[in-house]
Amino acid sequence: MPLLTACTTVPLKEGGTLSSYSRLSPEKGKLSKRRTYVDSAALSPLRTATIIPTSFTQAAALRVQTPDDRRLVTNILDRSLCIALSDRFYMVPFGQGADVTIRAVVTDIIPTDKVAAGASTALTLGTAVALPLAAPRLPIGLGGIAIEAEAVGQRGNQLAASVWARGANSISNTPQVSEVGDAYALAATFGSEFAKLLVDGQDRNGPDFSLPSANRIQSWFGGKPKHAACDTFGRSPGIAGRIANRLGAPPDWTDKQAELEASR
Repeated sequence: MPLLTACTTVPLKEGGTLSSYSRLSPEKGKLSKRRTYVDSAALSPLRTATIIPTSFTQAAALRVQTPDDRRLVTNILDRSLCIALSDRFYMVPFGQGADVTIRAVVTDIIPTDKVAAGASTALTLGTAVALPLAAPRLPIGLGGIAIEAEAVGQRGNQLAASVWARGANSISNTPQVSEVGDAYALAATFGSEFAKLLVDGQDRNGPDFSLPSANRIQSWFGGKPKHAACDTFGRSPGIAGRIANRLGAPPDWTDKQAELEASR
């Protein structure tokens, strides 16, 4: 049982980029630890939103060896945010006026051990052939990430904020042979969770059993996003990406958007 529940512990970490930390709630959550704030009354009448591209604090950037890997993490976070926010807001490109401006910053990363991830993939694939159930991921070399984000109005007033951290675990996080394999997957999780805070106007505890919107399903399969602004962050690798993920392939094998952004 300890092997099955093993996970990486990532503490919440303030990066000093929020306009205020005083309104944040006490720490809560089990898998995703967080402190949050949301002004539902102020958010209610707002209809348009834009995303400032995610960045790293200097300390967090030093934990990742290459700019390409950092771009993979920031881009998947922004893509996840944009697609999920589209359920409520009309998304406009960064630089154009919007009712709500969202910005996220990666404050810490625990790199994934690529050797351990490769061994876990081999074990999982091997047992999937020989046994009815595949073995869980080896509880070593797991990665993690800490992020903070806020949404502000046109006058700079804080509408929502979150300080968030999560580590990979042996059950729900598929190993990828990449230094940022776990950070990449968990950054997408944060994007969805922070967007939900803004869409719902409240932080709901407990599991979310709501069905995904047609917009999110289409985007999951690599389809056209609801709003053109989200194409800035590229499209999901879809089924091909999921298959490659299950085989332990690094995310940059199927997610090429970070390379496109670097070449512009």
